[in-house]
Amino acid sequence: MKSDITKDNIFIEIGFSFRNHNESLICGDTFLYKKFKEENRYIIVLSDGMGHGVKANVLSALTATMALNFTYEHKEEYRIAEIILNTLPVCSERKISYATFTICDILPDSTVKILEHDNPETIIFRNNNELTITHDCLLVSEVNNQNNKREIKHATFYPQLQDRLILITDGITQAGMGSDKYPFGWERERVVSFISKTLETEPIISAQKLAQRIVNMANKLDDYQPKDDMTCGVIYFRKPRKVLVVTGPPFNEKDDKKMAQYFNDFNGDKVICGATTADIISRELNKKIIDTFEFEDPELPPISYMDGANFITEGILTLSKVSDILFHQNPPFNIPSGPAGKLLQLLIDSDEIYFLVGTKVNEAHQDPHLPVDLEIRRTVVRRIARQLEEKLLKEVNIEFI
Repeated sequence: MKSDITKDNIFIEIGFSFRNHNESLICGDTFLYKKFKEENRYIIVLSDGMGHGVKANVLSALTATMALNFTYEHKEEYRIAEIILNTLPVCSERKISYATFTICDILPDSTVKILEHDNPETIIFRNNNELTITHDCLLVSEVNNQNNKREIKHATFYPQLQDRLILITDGITQAGMGSDKYPFGWERERVVSFISKTLETEPIISAQKLAQRIVNMANKLDDYQPKDDMTCGVIYFRKPRKVLVVTGPPFNEKDDKKMAQYFNDFNGDKVICGATTADIISRELNKKIIDTFEFEDPELPPISYMDGANFITEGILTLSKVSDILFHQNPPFNIPSGPAGKLLQLLIDSDEIYFLVGTKVNEAHQDPHLPVDLEIRRTVVRRIARQLEEKLLKEVNIEFI
């Protein structure tokens, strides 16, 4: 039965979390994901390199990169597995090449193709219960040893709204191994039970937070000294959340009313960045601005409020700070307190992000005493949009006025 969801009523949220082996400075697991906008297609890969440390990281990174690229090229599942398994370098100690992989290819109609080798089987949740799907098995021969065959699992899955796919490495399922309570480790069945209980209390928990909960629990079972690298990736199919960010006065004053009407008619969360912009919308919609004096961030003025808006911030400095955080950090981001952090958290929590950008030059930004690297508004917004698309797979639309 094919999925009845479409690209218009679904957002695919992806989050992950990991912990290194307690003696390693680098993780031997690799989690990669990418959206190919031209095909409206997502590819997600999780790989676990043999052992831990640098060698494991090289194996998993090479495997994940090959898996993502070959899948994008629409190669057959058997051929993808064959190339990967026969391309990996040989471990100098064990004399074998080895890395696991799980590949999820989400097609434009939201159909999911899953290809797995030696990772714990992908966990699928629907209505807060595990959903069992049928897998086909492929046997792939090694080039140098035709008698040695590797088993590859392949499945096709048709998601529905609120479905989740959870990808894990064996560092999760083996957590706590040897303890009195978990002599054989946490095991996949117990991980499933933990997820079920989590979803019962938090049915709309984000992909990122669910991944973190699973890894944190596995880390706890290993007494906070992981005996193996542990990684969890979560794919969450849900309705999109929308936000509008309005910033900058229109180029022509006659468009003030148009900007205010766009703001008023938008169905979703709304933020105004810039005092002049807020004054325009306040005047056109006859809404009062309520100022606060809570200086949570010494670098930025405090936020204000207005009926119909989540909040109001200062303009270019706040946007520049959000841009810097997105550019210099990777998920999960270190969210600061204050207006920039509040705006960044809202962007992270949203899926479809709309910027309405006024193009009138603000005379205040010609002040030579302002920071040299202060960019014009439209450049900052484009930079934010690019990071949101690349790092968080957000749908971003920019309209200039």
